[in-house]
Amino acid sequence: MKNLTLLLFSISLSGFSQQQTTGNLVALDNAFFDYVDKGAKIEVLADGFIWSEGPVWVKESGYLLFSDAPQNTIFKWKDAEGISSFLKPSGYTGILPYSNEPGSNGLIINNDGELVACEHGDRRISRMPLTQGGKVTVADTWEGKRFNSPNDIVQASNGTYYFTDPPYGLPKQQDDASREIEEFGVYKIDPDGNVTMVVSNLSRPNGVALSPDEKKLYVNQSDSNAPYIMAYTIQSDGTLDKGHIFFDASELQNEGLIGSLDGIKIAVDGTIFSTGPSGILVITPKGKLLGRIETGQRTANCTWGNDGSVLYMTAHNYLMRIQTKTKGVGF
Repeated sequence: MKNLTLLLFSISLSGFSQQQTTGNLVALDNAFFDYVDKGAKIEVLADGFIWSEGPVWVKESGYLLFSDAPQNTIFKWKDAEGISSFLKPSGYTGILPYSNEPGSNGLIINNDGELVACEHGDRRISRMPLTQGGKVTVADTWEGKRFNSPNDIVQASNGTYYFTDPPYGLPKQQDDASREIEEFGVYKIDPDGNVTMVVSNLSRPNGVALSPDEKKLYVNQSDSNAPYIMAYTIQSDGTLDKGHIFFDASELQNEGLIGSLDGIKIAVDGTIFSTGPSGILVITPKGKLLGRIETGQRTANCTWGNDGSVLYMTAHNYLMRIQTKTKGVGF
């Protein structure tokens, strides 16, 4: 299987001399076209991956990094250069076989310009300078117990991290004997390194994002029985209120659209771009679904790149992008 994957990957590199497009735009409200032009195309940049995830744009150098957790690899994509392997191993440094998804998942560039990774196999949050390498563990335990498999992460301007910890990277997932924490929690890591579980009652917390004013934390739940985007008010000490269901994707699931709530990113005006059934859901800050960027694939995550207006999407075997009419937070 590994050799076949590498063969497909090499074919994909030679197959995109002429840019391919895919997918479809579905507007449920005319305001959707305030964010994506009617004629915008979804470009396929590369394929041949097993499960692409966690894209992040490196602004200073103008390239994209993203994870392939099954291949234990972080890949790099740069315009005119294409795809290359950036870091392997990316999330599991052991010798023995571990799980189907041992590598890194969610990635961000932190306030100090370092690459921060949610590592499934090593069950930790790590950080690494982009200029010289050398990983440092940010956190790997809560109250002396190892995390399950950190999945996605965001950092506030004051340095506080919030991340999710579902079981997807464990060898037997929720039934794995090595689990040490009963909950699949949402955590915060203070600038001094203290770790606190701030949400304990979600079955499958996944993507996480901050509102532009950093007063709200959004958490996607990739549970087909409770496919919700949750919204939490951030308290003065960084903890969260009890939260509420911000958006329910059950109706989209019932329509037979493929995919689940996974990664989530926010535009500068607070509009939510969330992966979900069919691709990317565009949702107002009040929770109204404006439309869908349909990739035709189970879509794991997205991020803003270039000048902040290009949305990059990791969708199953593919890396894609689309030009938008807005910009992401941080640009």
